[in-house]
Amino acid sequence: MQFDLQKLVRDNIQKLTPYSSARHEFTGKASVFLDANENAYGSPLPDRFNRYPDPLQWQLKFQLASIKGVPAENVFVGNGSDEVIDLAYRIFCTPAVDNVIICPPTYGMYEVSGNINDVAVKKVNLINHFQLNVEGILAAVDDNTKLIFICSPNNPTANNMRREDVEVILNNFSGIVIIDEAYINFSKQKTFIQELTEYPNLIVMQTLSKAWGLAALRLGLCYASKDIIELFNKVKPPYNINDASQQLGVAALKNIDLVNEWINVVVKQKEWLIKEMGNFTFVKTIYPSDANFFLMKVNDAAKLYTYLSDNEVVVRNRSKEPGCDNCLRVTIGTPEENQQLIQLLKNYNQ
Repeated sequence: MQFDLQKLVRDNIQKLTPYSSARHEFTGKASVFLDANENAYGSPLPDRFNRYPDPLQWQLKFQLASIKGVPAENVFVGNGSDEVIDLAYRIFCTPAVDNVIICPPTYGMYEVSGNINDVAVKKVNLINHFQLNVEGILAAVDDNTKLIFICSPNNPTANNMRREDVEVILNNFSGIVIIDEAYINFSKQKTFIQELTEYPNLIVMQTLSKAWGLAALRLGLCYASKDIIELFNKVKPPYNINDASQQLGVAALKNIDLVNEWINVVVKQKEWLIKEMGNFTFVKTIYPSDANFFLMKVNDAAKLYTYLSDNEVVVRNRSKEPGCDNCLRVTIGTPEENQQLIQLLKNYNQ
């Protein structure tokens, strides 16, 4: 399919003159900064946070680039992945005109962000084994379809989407395909980041909230062509990532060996936990997982959820999602937390 980025971008975004902050205009070395109306005396904290942060987060991007094997110019950092999703809507979708496609059951913010931006959301539900309905997705595309969201590994089902199915969509859709890889660190499937040069219509989202354990810092990652990244930088708020998050993110990315150790422990604990769950008669199905959680069908999800929460263990009841009737989503905890969960389930009165 012919891909033309300019035809996808909203007219007002193409014409937009972005806000130019003090730190955008001056990027050299200086000892006296009198350009941004900051407090020159410092901060009432042990660390100094009186200066505005790097608006383009270059040190963080350089660290990410070295790990992912892509140029820093192909990286965007958002205030959580939710900012990336919202910016994609604002860049590519004209309110009350354009539409996007999502594949339920999937991450809920795709639809919420569409509703906030007054963009129609078409739903093409997953089919057997929670896989993409490729024919249904392509049939749902019309002249105003700008984005297709694909979550892989998927939330809440935990499975990878078949790579060949994703490639069919990338090759046959002239709009933007956004692949959300929030849980890719726990998966054996390789990332789509390395395919950016092959697919100019591809955006890959990742995060430092899951495997990297930085959920509180709100660091969502986006990898795409330089042209698409420039659009995100044009539209985002000037200082969307605070300096504390940038500093801590850079420090965390230097500890990749520790994170890999955690990933190995999580995967082994998941295997143990799933095996233990298989011993309970009230557990009907445990779906395959490529993430740090799994989805399971039980006799009565509401009753089991209430029992666990009454005993101070919280899981997610996903029963309202399509194809997830009486399903609970269980995140892999520490060995001690997982043991506590199993012990509670042994005392559960069906």
